[in-house]
Amino acid sequence: MMDDLDQRLLDALQDNAREPTAALARRLRVSRSTVQSRIQRLEEQGVIAGYTIRLSSDVARRLIRAHVSISVSPKLTAAVVQELKRIPEVRALHAISGAHDLIAVIRTETMEGMDALIDRIGAIDGIERTTSSIIMATKFER
Repeated sequence: MMDDLDQRLLDALQDNAREPTAALARRLRVSRSTVQSRIQRLEEQGVIAGYTIRLSSDVARRLIRAHVSISVSPKLTAAVVQELKRIPEVRALHAISGAHDLIAVIRTETMEGMDALIDRIGAIDGIERTTSSIIMATKFER
């Protein structure tokens, strides 16, 4: 069970997972030991599954990102998911409702790479149709 302090701690860590424990404690107005024990408990409970980095806006702007909506043959969904999981440029894959079954979040360094990646995805056995949307700009991200 998470309380308000747990949620505020998670919000703070999502803003900056490298923020020192003492700074988090000041920000949340609790003791450093409280922050440490809460983080440890959230990790042990699996609420915090890991830590990652966020690319600088300069680096992120150089990457080409897209969302690829994917329609899949129902009997081949598991195989398609496993095949997409093997492609490192596929950063996330979500099951969705609506006209498509899945949406992949992909990124490459060049438009040529993006074109080849979208072709590679479309060629996977079981994928019936794809629709790609290149991300032009990020207005905000959390």
